[in-house]
Amino acid sequence: MDRLQHPLFARAFARAVAGMDRRGAAEHRRRIVAGLQGSVVEIGAGAGSSFPLYPPAVTHVLALEPDDYLRSVAEKAAASASVPVTVVAGAAEHIPAPSGSVDAVVASLVLCSVGDQATALAEIRRVLKPGGTLAYYEHVRSAHAVLARAEDVLTPVWGRFMGGCHLNRDTLAAITAAGFRVQDNQRFDFAVARFNPPMAHILGTAISPGAPD
Repeated sequence: MDRLQHPLFARAFARAVAGMDRRGAAEHRRRIVAGLQGSVVEIGAGAGSSFPLYPPAVTHVLALEPDDYLRSVAEKAAASASVPVTVVAGAAEHIPAPSGSVDAVVASLVLCSVGDQATALAEIRRVLKPGGTLAYYEHVRSAHAVLARAEDVLTPVWGRFMGGCHLNRDTLAAITAAGFRVQDNQRFDFAVARFNPPMAHILGTAISPGAPD
């Protein structure tokens, strides 16, 4: 899992996440987990910022985080989580759960940085029960042509310093292409830091129709 270690970015992200949450990211996460219940897998759990937000109807969260530093922070957050949380080393492309065993998968600001979105989404669909929920909150490619082109140009350099993040992914199209049925989706602009320009984000839920053919 060495290719998934980004020590400088991980430490910077862990320091920045509290500010992001105060600016609105915590409320975005709260919205995507609010209606969940049963067993949940959270991919790319980061510093564990979602852990206090899960409703009592969630019986257990299996939280995957590939980065060693962020996982250590998440393990501390799990100790005071609102529901039982188990933090493990793992990535979205290889979820350590049986097929059709999970009620929901949470993806919060992580599908921008997975190695291959199609592979990750196929794996998410594999572990979900038929009718299971993918709850997502992600930044995506701008709808404005000039900004979108700038994101295309910047992404190769940006990703080197920002944990493999892609500025220019059309994540909603990828979710649909993976066979999910989008139940609700909100698109909005959000600045993750005070002096950062607003970026396009999506937030919503999608339903898995069952195991892939």
